[in-house]
Amino acid sequence: MATAHAEPNYIGVFWWLLALTIIEIAVIYAPVAKLIIVILLVGLALTKAALVALYFMHLKFERATLGLIAITPLILCVFLLLMLSPAIHP
Repeated sequence: MATAHAEPNYIGVFWWLLALTIIEIAVIYAPVAKLIIVILLVGLALTKAALVALYFMHLKFERATLGLIAITPLILCVFLLLMLSPAIHP
């Protein structure tokens, strides 16, 4: 039998997503190097994706195995980008 879990605070998650979106817009206009802007935007996007996956896809309440299955493609993408980047910029 499945155990019941507390209802997530969807409004709180909404406010966090809104705040992260506002921060993303502010980062675009920040007077820093483009590489830092890209790194910050990717980090903020991953944070927003994690919030959506955890609360709206209910992964927070699943077993850790399902979380590992969900994060494996991200790890593989980062690995492939890092391994193929020397081939892009000789």
